[in-house]
Amino acid sequence: MGFTKAELATYSDRLVPDLVGPGCRLLFVGINPGLWSAATGAHFARPGNRFWPALYRAGITDHVVDASAGMSDADRDEVIGAGVGITNVVERATATAAELDKAELVAGGERLRARVEHIGPEVVAVAGITAYRSAFGDRHAQPGDQGERWGAARVWVVPNPSGLNAHETVDTLAAAYRVVAAEAGIVDR
Repeated sequence: MGFTKAELATYSDRLVPDLVGPGCRLLFVGINPGLWSAATGAHFARPGNRFWPALYRAGITDHVVDASAGMSDADRDEVIGAGVGITNVVERATATAAELDKAELVAGGERLRARVEHIGPEVVAVAGITAYRSAFGDRHAQPGDQGERWGAARVWVVPNPSGLNAHETVDTLAAAYRVVAAEAGIVDR
């Protein structure tokens, strides 16, 4: 499956539904959906995004999910059954996260905190330190455990799997994702 640039542009500002089921213990939080994700209705769907390979390498899924054409029911069931959920700080899709302004990130952060309290995971893993700093007003935040809770959930910042985050590899992403999965009781330490 492929899209032209013009086709993808028609998905700007669309929403991608959260991937969350009962028993969510680990909630991954992206910055906002990209246009490919909006076109397919699947999180982290752009071909080449390292999220799904990193989840597999971390032992969270039993195979690499291919979300580039949307998620199959079996893949969706596996992710939810593993206790994993996915949402975003900002709900609307854009070509790049740079299209989001600080006010939109802050408003998205407020919405996210309320969403986390409703979902009730053990751990929230925000993928991207820059977005976290903007959305939550903590310009000195560092990757890792933030030492705070949203409701009962411990808050972590993990690396963003986007190819724009070039210094991260599938292996380094997997290592970070395994830590939060262990904290949530999804994988062994």
